[in-house]
Amino acid sequence: MADRERIQLLQGTLDMLVLQTLLSGPQHGHGIATNIQRATDDELLIDHGSLYPALQRLERAGLISSDWGTSDNNRAARYYKLTRTGRKRLVAETRKWETLVRLISRVLNPREAG
Repeated sequence: MADRERIQLLQGTLDMLVLQTLLSGPQHGHGIATNIQRATDDELLIDHGSLYPALQRLERAGLISSDWGTSDNNRAARYYKLTRTGRKRLVAETRKWETLVRLISRVLNPREAG
């Protein structure tokens, strides 16, 4: 899909997607971006210029932690993992997101709202 046709993330959703991706275990930044892209069949392109500030913000908030490790290609990489607080936040944010989607769907499809 061409870059201009890719779907842009709504503000705040990147944090939720990062937290969800880290449920499967620690990953470095590039791995997080790649996993999100793969999960969306390459329709969501995660810009590293947005990802790394998000990772820093999530770490400052105590939702993730990080340690240095070695990547598959033998390079130093910072690996991020979900904290207990991050898991709780993910549950709360997922509920909010699902409610928002349901409410927006009612507006977009009023006949189906029943």
